[in-house]
Amino acid sequence: MQFEEVITELESLSNPEDVKGMARFGIKHTKTYGVRMPELRRIAKTAGKDHDLAEKLWDAGYGETKILAGLIEDPKMVTESQMENWVAGFDSWDVCDQCCINLFRKTPFAYKKVFEWSTREEEFVKRAAFAMIAVLAVHDKKADDEKFEEFFPLIIRESVDNRNFVKKAVNWALRQIGKRNLNLNKRTVEIAEEISTIDSKSAKWIAADAIRELTSEKVHERLKKK
Repeated sequence: MQFEEVITELESLSNPEDVKGMARFGIKHTKTYGVRMPELRRIAKTAGKDHDLAEKLWDAGYGETKILAGLIEDPKMVTESQMENWVAGFDSWDVCDQCCINLFRKTPFAYKKVFEWSTREEEFVKRAAFAMIAVLAVHDKKADDEKFEEFFPLIIRESVDNRNFVKKAVNWALRQIGKRNLNLNKRTVEIAEEISTIDSKSAKWIAADAIRELTSEKVHERLKKK
């Protein structure tokens, strides 16, 4: 697909009511068409992997064009400077999470960027670090437990960040590590208990929510079957 074709299709699918619905879920792009994810996936499937088109879509600056860029970009073509440029352009949690899920985790820089971005102050850059942990915990099946245990100091350190999109990502990262296997489940609950002692409203919420899920019968039964 050509860039102009994609834009024409997005314009034809634009829905003001969906823009209002997105706002109710905390999705507030600087620019948006109001197009739903199933439609974006359909367009991405038609377009296929296309580095040049991905760059043009990212530069267009709409929430949907950024998500599409992440869907059609070739991970093998991604450079560190491109990742830094894109992460600086995150303006909502859905663009952040979709880029981490669909693209960034597949690059050779994924683990490195977790450590770098976790120290950054921008809300969606820091969210990207912990969203990356969460998606790596789900998708990187071959990684050793030690790779995820290395993230625990970052999770403890940033658990005091009260910003909504950061604390939810920190919690997400903690829970997904704890659902990899029984060993990490035990370690993650211990970390959550440590976080619960921190004098911080966000830390206590992160810990309580993680402990509630990770100690549940449902999670333990699933892990025993692995």
